[in-house]
Amino acid sequence: MNILSTNNLTKYYGAEPLQVKAIDGVTLEIEKGSFTAIVGTSGSGKSTLLHLLGGLDIPTSGSVCVDGQELSGLGKNELAVFRRRKIGFIFQNYNLMPNLTVYDNIVLPVELDGRNVDKEYLNSIATTLGLEDKLNRKPNKLSGGQQQRVAIARALVAKPALILADEPTGNLDSHTTQEVIGLLQTTSKKYHQTIVMITHNDEIAQSADRTIRIEDGRIVGSRW
Repeated sequence: MNILSTNNLTKYYGAEPLQVKAIDGVTLEIEKGSFTAIVGTSGSGKSTLLHLLGGLDIPTSGSVCVDGQELSGLGKNELAVFRRRKIGFIFQNYNLMPNLTVYDNIVLPVELDGRNVDKEYLNSIATTLGLEDKLNRKPNKLSGGQQQRVAIARALVAKPALILADEPTGNLDSHTTQEVIGLLQTTSKKYHQTIVMITHNDEIAQSADRTIRIEDGRIVGSRW
Protein backbone atom coordinates (compact mmCIF):
# COMPACT_ATOMS: atom_id res chain seq x y z
CA MET A 1 0.00 0.00 0.00
CA ASN A 2 1.35 3.43 -0.97
CA ILE A 3 1.25 6.11 1.72
CA LEU A 4 2.76 8.80 -0.50
CA SER A 5 2.67 9.41 -4.25
CA THR A 6 3.40 12.19 -6.69
CA ASN A 7 2.40 12.57 -10.32
CA ASN A 8 4.47 14.69 -12.74
CA LEU A 9 5.39 17.06 -9.93
CA THR A 10 7.14 20.31 -10.91
CA LYS A 11 8.46 23.41 -9.17
CA TYR A 12 9.72 26.17 -11.43
CA TYR A 13 11.13 29.56 -10.50
CA GLY A 14 11.14 32.55 -12.83
CA ALA A 15 10.33 32.67 -16.53
CA GLU A 16 12.08 31.57 -19.71
CA PRO A 17 14.83 31.93 -20.75
CA LEU A 18 16.09 32.18 -17.16
CA GLN A 19 13.60 29.76 -15.64
CA VAL A 20 14.99 27.39 -12.98
CA LYS A 21 13.40 23.94 -12.93
CA ALA A 22 14.05 22.91 -9.33
CA ILE A 23 11.72 19.90 -9.66
CA ASP A 24 10.97 18.77 -13.18
CA GLY A 25 8.35 16.06 -13.60
CA VAL A 26 8.83 13.80 -10.57
CA THR A 27 6.54 10.78 -10.28
CA LEU A 28 7.12 8.42 -7.37
CA GLU A 29 5.39 6.09 -4.93
CA ILE A 30 6.39 5.36 -1.34
CA GLU A 31 5.14 2.23 0.38
CA LYS A 32 3.69 2.33 3.86
CA GLY A 33 6.22 1.35 6.53
CA SER A 34 9.25 1.80 4.28
CA PHE A 35 12.43 3.79 4.97
CA THR A 36 13.39 5.67 1.80
CA ALA A 37 16.42 7.87 1.20
CA ILE A 38 16.39 10.54 -1.50
CA VAL A 39 20.02 11.27 -2.33
CA GLY A 40 21.53 14.01 -4.46
CA THR A 41 24.22 16.65 -4.51
CA SER A 42 23.70 20.25 -3.46
CA GLY A 43 21.32 21.93 -5.90
CA SER A 44 19.88 18.66 -7.18
CA GLY A 45 16.38 19.56 -5.97
CA LYS A 46 16.10 17.14 -3.07
CA SER A 47 15.24 19.77 -0.44
CA THR A 48 12.66 21.36 -2.73
CA LEU A 49 11.13 17.93 -3.29
CA LEU A 50 10.93 17.28 0.45
CA HIS A 51 9.18 20.61 1.00
CA LEU A 52 6.65 19.75 -1.70
CA LEU A 53 6.04 16.30 -0.21
CA GLY A 54 5.39 17.85 3.18
CA GLY A 55 3.08 20.57 1.96
CA LEU A 56 5.56 23.27 2.99
CA ASP A 57 5.72 24.56 -0.58
CA ILE A 58 3.22 24.70 -3.45
CA PRO A 59 4.09 22.95 -6.73
CA THR A 60 3.96 24.69 -10.07
CA SER A 61 2.07 21.69 -11.43
CA GLY A 62 1.44 18.03 -10.68
CA SER A 63 0.14 16.43 -7.51
CA VAL A 64 1.17 15.17 -4.08
CA CYS A 65 -1.01 12.63 -2.29
CA VAL A 66 -0.38 11.69 1.36
CA ASP A 67 -2.41 8.97 3.07
CA GLY A 68 -5.13 9.27 0.43
CA GLN A 69 -5.36 13.07 0.60
CA GLU A 70 -4.43 15.24 -2.39
CA LEU A 71 -2.64 18.22 -0.82
CA SER A 72 -3.74 20.70 -3.49
CA GLY A 73 -7.33 20.07 -2.42
CA LEU A 74 -6.72 21.59 1.01
CA GLY A 75 -7.01 25.25 1.99
CA LYS A 76 -4.23 26.95 3.93
CA ASN A 77 -5.69 26.23 7.38
CA GLU A 78 -6.74 22.70 6.40
CA LEU A 79 -3.23 22.01 5.15
CA ALA A 80 -1.71 23.23 8.42
CA VAL A 81 -3.95 20.86 10.39
CA PHE A 82 -3.22 17.99 7.99
CA ARG A 83 0.55 18.50 8.34
CA ARG A 84 0.29 18.56 12.12
CA ARG A 85 -1.70 15.32 12.21
CA LYS A 86 -0.30 13.34 9.31
CA ILE A 87 3.30 14.47 8.69
CA GLY A 88 6.22 14.52 11.13
CA PHE A 89 9.32 16.57 10.35
CA ILE A 90 12.92 16.04 11.45
CA PHE A 91 15.21 18.93 10.58
CA GLN A 92 18.97 19.28 10.47
CA ASN A 93 18.89 22.01 13.13
CA TYR A 94 16.50 20.09 15.45
CA ASN A 95 14.06 23.08 15.77
CA LEU A 96 13.50 22.48 19.48
CA MET A 97 11.99 25.11 21.78
CA PRO A 98 14.83 26.07 24.17
CA ASN A 99 12.54 27.21 26.97
CA LEU A 100 10.64 23.89 27.05
CA THR A 101 11.73 20.61 28.60
CA VAL A 102 12.43 17.56 26.47
CA TYR A 103 9.02 16.15 27.42
CA ASP A 104 7.20 19.36 26.48
CA ASN A 105 9.08 19.58 23.17
CA ILE A 106 8.08 16.02 22.31
CA VAL A 107 4.38 16.42 23.08
CA LEU A 108 4.02 19.94 21.63
CA PRO A 109 2.52 18.91 18.24
CA VAL A 110 -0.09 16.70 19.92
CA GLU A 111 -1.07 19.37 22.43
CA LEU A 112 -1.26 22.05 19.72
CA ASP A 113 -3.76 19.79 17.99
CA GLY A 114 -5.87 19.60 21.15
CA ARG A 115 -5.39 15.85 21.54
CA ASN A 116 -4.41 13.76 24.54
CA VAL A 117 -0.88 12.37 24.63
CA ASP A 118 -0.62 8.59 24.50
CA LYS A 119 1.65 8.29 27.56
CA GLU A 120 2.34 4.58 27.04
CA TYR A 121 3.41 5.19 23.44
CA LEU A 122 5.52 8.18 24.47
CA ASN A 123 7.29 6.14 27.15
CA SER A 124 7.99 3.40 24.61
CA ILE A 125 9.48 5.95 22.19
CA ALA A 126 11.56 7.59 24.93
CA THR A 127 12.94 4.21 25.99
CA THR A 128 13.73 3.19 22.41
CA LEU A 129 15.57 6.47 21.83
CA GLY A 130 17.36 6.46 25.21
CA LEU A 131 15.58 9.57 26.46
CA GLU A 132 13.69 8.14 29.42
CA ASP A 133 16.00 9.84 31.96
CA LYS A 134 16.21 13.15 30.08
CA LEU A 135 12.55 14.15 29.79
CA ASN A 136 12.83 16.93 32.39
CA ARG A 137 15.97 18.51 30.94
CA LYS A 138 16.16 21.54 28.65
CA PRO A 139 17.57 21.03 25.14
CA ASN A 140 20.70 23.10 25.89
CA LYS A 141 21.71 20.46 28.43
CA LEU A 142 21.81 17.78 25.72
CA SER A 143 24.37 16.85 23.09
CA GLY A 144 23.60 17.31 19.39
CA GLY A 145 22.83 13.63 19.02
CA GLN A 146 20.49 13.69 22.01
CA GLN A 147 18.69 16.76 20.64
CA GLN A 148 18.17 14.95 17.35
CA ARG A 149 16.70 12.02 19.29
CA VAL A 150 14.22 14.46 20.82
CA ALA A 151 13.32 15.67 17.33
CA ILE A 152 12.76 12.06 16.23
CA ALA A 153 10.55 11.44 19.27
CA ARG A 154 8.54 14.60 18.54
CA ALA A 155 7.97 13.43 14.97
CA LEU A 156 6.85 9.99 16.12
CA VAL A 157 4.57 10.84 19.04
CA ALA A 158 1.71 12.17 16.90
CA LYS A 159 1.62 8.81 15.05
CA PRO A 160 1.87 10.48 11.63
CA ALA A 161 1.31 8.72 8.34
CA LEU A 162 4.69 9.98 7.13
CA ILE A 163 7.95 11.32 8.59
CA LEU A 164 10.13 13.57 6.44
CA ALA A 165 13.75 13.94 7.56
CA ASP A 166 15.77 16.80 6.07
CA GLU A 167 19.51 15.98 6.30
CA PRO A 168 18.92 14.77 9.90
CA THR A 169 22.62 14.03 10.50
CA GLY A 170 24.01 17.17 8.87
CA ASN A 171 25.21 18.68 12.16
CA LEU A 172 26.45 15.46 13.75
CA ASP A 173 29.84 13.76 13.91
CA SER A 174 30.35 10.41 12.20
CA HIS A 175 29.79 8.29 15.31
CA THR A 176 26.58 10.11 16.29
CA THR A 177 25.45 10.00 12.67
CA GLN A 178 25.56 6.21 12.71
CA GLU A 179 23.61 6.15 15.98
CA VAL A 180 20.86 8.42 14.62
CA ILE A 181 20.56 6.49 11.34
CA GLY A 182 20.35 3.27 13.34
CA LEU A 183 17.55 4.77 15.42
CA LEU A 184 15.64 5.80 12.30
CA GLN A 185 15.95 2.22 11.04
CA THR A 186 14.77 0.88 14.40
CA THR A 187 11.80 3.21 14.70
CA SER A 188 10.74 2.53 11.12
CA LYS A 189 10.59 -1.19 11.82
CA LYS A 190 9.36 -1.13 15.43
CA TYR A 191 6.52 1.35 14.84
CA HIS A 192 5.89 0.50 11.15
CA GLN A 193 6.65 4.15 10.48
CA THR A 194 7.10 5.45 6.92
CA ILE A 195 10.22 7.63 6.71
CA VAL A 196 11.54 9.62 3.76
CA MET A 197 15.00 11.08 4.37
CA ILE A 198 16.99 13.36 2.12
CA THR A 199 20.78 13.27 2.22
CA HIS A 200 23.80 14.12 0.10
CA ASN A 201 25.71 11.18 1.61
CA ASP A 202 25.62 7.93 -0.37
CA GLU A 203 26.84 5.88 2.61
CA ILE A 204 24.00 7.13 4.77
CA ALA A 205 21.50 6.53 1.97
CA GLN A 206 22.52 2.87 1.82
CA SER A 207 21.10 2.39 5.32
CA ALA A 208 17.57 2.88 3.97
CA ASP A 209 15.34 0.17 2.49
CA ARG A 210 15.23 2.08 -0.78
CA THR A 211 17.35 4.80 -2.38
CA ILE A 212 16.04 7.30 -4.93
CA ARG A 213 18.64 9.42 -6.71
CA ILE A 214 17.76 12.90 -7.95
CA GLU A 215 19.74 15.13 -10.30
CA ASP A 216 18.70 18.47 -11.81
CA GLY A 217 15.20 18.07 -10.41
CA ARG A 218 14.61 14.65 -11.97
CA ILE A 219 14.70 11.11 -10.62
CA VAL A 220 17.57 9.33 -12.33
CA GLY A 221 17.62 6.05 -10.44
CA SER A 222 16.00 3.93 -7.75
CA ARG A 223 17.38 0.98 -5.77
CA TRP A 224 15.74 -1.41 -3.32
